[in-house]
This record gives sequence, C-alpha cells and structure tokens, in this order.
Amino acid sequence: MEKLVDLFCGFDSLRSEFLRVQTIRNSEQAKLNTLNEKISNLVVSQDVLEKVSELFRRLIDQEVIDNAKTAEGLLTEGLRAIFDDLDLSCRAKVEVQRGKVSVDLLTVQTEDDGSQTEGLSTDAYGGSVTTVQSVLLRIVVLTRRGMRPLLLLDESLSAIAESYVPRVGEFLSLLSERLGLDVLAVTHNPALIEQAKTAYRIQKKDGKATFTKIRRSP
Repeated sequence: MEKLVDLFCGFDSLRSEFLRVQTIRNSEQAKLNTLNEKISNLVVSQDVLEKVSELFRRLIDQEVIDNAKTAEGLLTEGLRAIFDDLDLSCRAKVEVQRGKVSVDLLTVQTEDDGSQTEGLSTDAYGGSVTTVQSVLLRIVVLTRRGMRPLLLLDESLSAIAESYVPRVGEFLSLLSERLGLDVLAVTHNPALIEQAKTAYRIQKKDGKATFTKIRRSP
C-alpha cells in the first residue's frame, strides 16, 4: 500500500513538473511568436521606408534636374540679351556621382567658325558674365521656391563693364514685368537709373538720410 501511495505521489510530482515546464514553454512560445511578429512588421516597415527613401531621392534628383534646366534657359536668355556681341549660352552638365545628382552650369561661347569653348564662368570668363549669372541664379531660386518676389541688389552690378550696363537694366526691367518681380537696386550708375521705373537719390543731411524722388513710375 505504501509503495502504491509513493507511486501516486511520484506521478503527481512528475505531472506538476510537466505542467510547470509546459507553462514555461507556452509562455516562451508566445514571446517567440510576438518577437517573430515584430520582426515581420519591422521587415515590412524597412521595405516601405526604403521605397519611400528611393522615391524621395528620385523626386529630389528630378527637382535638381528641373531647376538646372530652368536655370539653363534663363541664363542663356540673359546672356544673349545682355552680351549681344558675344554668342554665349549656358549648358547644364548633369552627372550622377556616388548615387547623387551633380550639376555644373557651364558657359558656352560659339565662335564665328562654329567652334565652341566652354567652362565655368568663374574660371573662363570675366566679372561681367559671372555677375550677371549670379543675379539670374538668385532669380531662379526666388521663382522656383515661391519666395517673396523681391530682389535686392546693393551695388551688385558694379563689376559689369560699362558698355553692358544699359542692357542689364533693360533685361532686369523685362524680367520684373514678366515675373512680377520687384527689383530694389542701390547704384551710382546713371544707366541703371534710366531703366528704373522709380528712382530716389539718397543724401546725408544733418546726420540723417534724406530721399528725393528723381524718377517716377510712368
């Protein structure tokens, strides 16, 4: 009888141990299932984020290319309008370097015999061409970014050769009307003043700046 009782006690002990181990196993299996689900969700999220990242990269690259083409067109128009004695144009050189779009705006000069030379304006051309391109690129940024249509030029055109200044004024006036752009220029050059719709002379008097209108809008 005692042996039978001991046997039943041994079975109860084994059953209790089995149930304890089974409970631990079920708990760990539930944790494992939860972790596997999280891993699956993370894999899906990573895949989505990689696709979104690729989409954004392509959109950014396309915007860079579009901006380069816009700049190319405006710079070419400006160069030909101002430097009418030179056959100048702008070419956007678009390359992909290390997975990123790289853009160089090259200035191209075509000679009478059809031959061409090109290079960065800062390297191959004088201050006149570089200054004009700098102003035009600022206008591209203003228009493409939807920024306030106001261009401030504080003696920014002083490097332009005197013979080209009147045409610079004419072209800026044309762009102002076409783009709805206000241009506020500080200058000592009479040729630019002649192209302005409204002009003021600033003088210092009794320690204060005074403004006198010298040209009125038509």
